[in-house]
Amino acid sequence: MAEGDHGAAHPAPQSGAAGAAAPASRPGAAGPAAAPSTPLAPAAPAPSTAPSRLRALAARASPYLPALVASGAVGALCIRAVLAQAGGPAVPLDDAFIHMQYARRLAEGGFFSFVAGDGYSTGATSLLWPVLLAPFHALGLRGLSLVHATWALGVVFHAALAVETARLARPLAGPAAAAGAGAMCAGFAAFAWFAWSGMETVAFAWILTRTARLAAALCEPAPPEPAPPEPAPPEPATDSADPAQDGGAPASTRPAPAQPPPAPAQPRPTSVARALALAGFAAPLFRPEGALASLLAAIALAISAPRPSPPSPASCPAPSGLPLRARAAASRLLAGRLIALVPLLGPLVVPALNQLLAGHPTSSTTAVKWLIGNPNYDGPTLRAAILANLRLLVTDVIDGGQWTAVFLPEGSAAVVALGAVALVVAAYRRRRPVHAAVVVALALGALLPCTYLSFLWNRVRYVWPFAPAGIVMAACLARELGDAARRLRRPIHHVTPLVAGAFAGALAARIPWAVADLANSARAIDRQQVWLGRWAAQHLPEDARIGVNDTGALAYFSGRRTFDVVGLTTEGEARYWVAGAGSRFEHYEKLPPERRPTHFIVYPHWMACPPVLGRELIAATVEDQAILGGTTMVAYEARWDLLGSGALPVRAVPGERILDELDVSDLESEAAHAYALEPLADLRNAAIALEAPESTAPGEPDPTRPEIADGGRYHRTADRFTVHLVAPPSEARLVLRVASDERAELAVSVAGEEVGTVDVPGGPWVERALPLPAARLAGPTSIAITLRRGSGFHAFHYWITGR
Repeated sequence: MAEGDHGAAHPAPQSGAAGAAAPASRPGAAGPAAAPSTPLAPAAPAPSTAPSRLRALAARASPYLPALVASGAVGALCIRAVLAQAGGPAVPLDDAFIHMQYARRLAEGGFFSFVAGDGYSTGATSLLWPVLLAPFHALGLRGLSLVHATWALGVVFHAALAVETARLARPLAGPAAAAGAGAMCAGFAAFAWFAWSGMETVAFAWILTRTARLAAALCEPAPPEPAPPEPAPPEPATDSADPAQDGGAPASTRPAPAQPPPAPAQPRPTSVARALALAGFAAPLFRPEGALASLLAAIALAISAPRPSPPSPASCPAPSGLPLRARAAASRLLAGRLIALVPLLGPLVVPALNQLLAGHPTSSTTAVKWLIGNPNYDGPTLRAAILANLRLLVTDVIDGGQWTAVFLPEGSAAVVALGAVALVVAAYRRRRPVHAAVVVALALGALLPCTYLSFLWNRVRYVWPFAPAGIVMAACLARELGDAARRLRRPIHHVTPLVAGAFAGALAARIPWAVADLANSARAIDRQQVWLGRWAAQHLPEDARIGVNDTGALAYFSGRRTFDVVGLTTEGEARYWVAGAGSRFEHYEKLPPERRPTHFIVYPHWMACPPVLGRELIAATVEDQAILGGTTMVAYEARWDLLGSGALPVRAVPGERILDELDVSDLESEAAHAYALEPLADLRNAAIALEAPESTAPGEPDPTRPEIADGGRYHRTADRFTVHLVAPPSEARLVLRVASDERAELAVSVAGEEVGTVDVPGGPWVERALPLPAARLAGPTSIAITLRRGSGFHAFHYWITGR
């Protein structure tokens, strides 16, 4: 019961106490005993205060008990299956160990640094989840024991999500369908999978749903509960008994008439507003997509801000002497509108931390996974990629297709579509347009992952936090079908719970599949990433630095410093991962030796950079799985002897020097020379190591470089760039390191005029030289290499040499 509700209960006990004191002053009553009774009268309500608060607390907790029982039962199934398959605590995603590693570093005093000594990392996609785990690590849950903490949190958030979904559905669909919505949440296989995956997915779904529910409740509050009847005034002095009230006790000894316990009061608007502001602030700290919840919260707080009462000097004191109207405006801001800004601060927290501690506001995850801002996508390709994701979402993901069959019944999209119609009908019939609008906004949040490079990673985990909106729609559909059945035939009264139960049962029927997949995936991670992390702890030097593409378990269990080649947890690497393997190799050439990995533990096809992979040390192969990035992950010694081996032409003329060069795939060199790239260039960016190319350039070959490595861009039809020479040389030539799958002819132009052609045989790379008109090379000069014959060519390096 809210604190403000107790005041309404005070008058009745006080009047009862006064009535009880009167008989004590009658003749025959003990005179001394009557005196102290009056001062004690105001304290009469005290005995009822604690029970009232306990009843209020029990009323608030009671909806969670069935949900906790259901979540505990589902969790027991999941944990039992994981323990049986993996032989101990395990999680099905390597990303869970990323959160656990951040939690460990927090507990050790490193503020969101991923490995000791590397400083702040922008790779934490969730700030609050590691913060929730860090105390458990500090209390002694280390290694796989920390998984137990994630499981416990999974039970709590899984149950809380079911309760919040039911509460969001109730104003639109009624109590029976709302109970069905809670059951659908509890039995939804995707929520079961992720609640015990060690990830923040279900916690994020809870904060999203809670924010949506509070926003709707603030704008469209439930009608107040009817006030309890006022108690009848006590009878004047009489000794008659009233069996209905006190079981026959004399009036002189029975207590004051007790007021019937009021129904649990709705939270006061100020309490709802504060809870909404906090939820809207916290949502983006669970995941960046939580900015949607922040926006909903801010809008709801802004439009529902109370209008202040007419100002008066007493209510608006102003020592500064401001006019009354100005004081009223300030009061309005402080009373209502200002709190609407609180949720909007939430999305700014992470960018502000990144700017302060890393020097840039963006996170590495955004650079790696977000299509918007990806340099490989221009307008048309960006639109095409997003539309392709949207089609996949509608036609497969929410329809129980190949990507989500383990979680959803086939044809689920039809239920969601009908539920959307039922939502509109329910909003009209029950006058709840804001509730419906909030549910629609939450459902549209599922479109946000369509702006990612792929939203299919990790069992479509980016979509499921928005699934409660679809569940509310299904509850509305159950309610409207039930109402339609009653209109057709009055004796039918149980259609709504039956339909809602059928929906819940259809979702729960997928739980055995999901549990089996959860356990199998946890076993796979345990047998590969976890096993290799423990192997590294035993067999690699303590000062080793491991290059990884799955960074969680390898960092968490090895205790060694890691170098994330993807760039999620190692600052500065995301840009080169996004560009492609060739650009990463060129970048490694510039890295200081102390920053380079000493070893690699990677999927070879993901790494796609064979020039830096040395001797193979060990491999972990896991068959019968569908969650890993590859069947085999391999540990290598790092190889750096080929760095810089392709920096010069293989033939050189004494006395000549390099006047300018374009190192293809080197991002800095390409930018300095305005090298033009087509969309999706990252898919054709490679690093290779081969024998030194055959060359037609003058001079003697360098015998110290029998093998060279270089990055290059494949399947080109034209290369255009600008060279910068301080002064025209006396003589100059262009040396091209190129290759082609079949014979090709390239035309070379300088400043828009063709100066010759180059023949490129099919097969390995070659170096070809072509004289250039030296007089035209003064200042910035454009050069174009255009395919004249053939299907394409591969470009690796261009040099302007001369005197």
